[in-house]
Amino acid sequence: MKILIASLLVLAIIAFILGYFRNRKIQRLIEKGELDRFPEVKEVDEECCGAHTVCERDSLLAGMSQNIEYYDDEQLDHWAGIGEEEYTDEQEEEFREIFYTMKESDVAGWIRSLQLRGIHLPLDMKEEVLMVITERRTN
Repeated sequence: MKILIASLLVLAIIAFILGYFRNRKIQRLIEKGELDRFPEVKEVDEECCGAHTVCERDSLLAGMSQNIEYYDDEQLDHWAGIGEEEYTDEQEEEFREIFYTMKESDVAGWIRSLQLRGIHLPLDMKEEVLMVITERRTN
């Protein structure tokens, strides 16, 4: 237990020292005119879909294309704007049917397509999507 506490204390001291020298370096760059101010902290997107792996992958796809690609799911377009908690069991089943018939490699693109079309993934399905993606990454 003493080793754990000592290790944490040493780690905290190292972090403090590194932070101090980083701030000092940034301050010197500001004084030289190479920077105009301290870098701002970036906020995490609070509208993440809840399946973090999916969101990370989608953020990479977001810069690539704004073109909507369909995955034999045109029938989902009439649900654009419906909240993730507002779907009926039958509507969720329709999402699942599409999801479980596509290739695993298409899942991130499908999620991106839904986002571009303004279609929210049903809340109960987010965990299923995350499990499939996580399983694929571990294999």
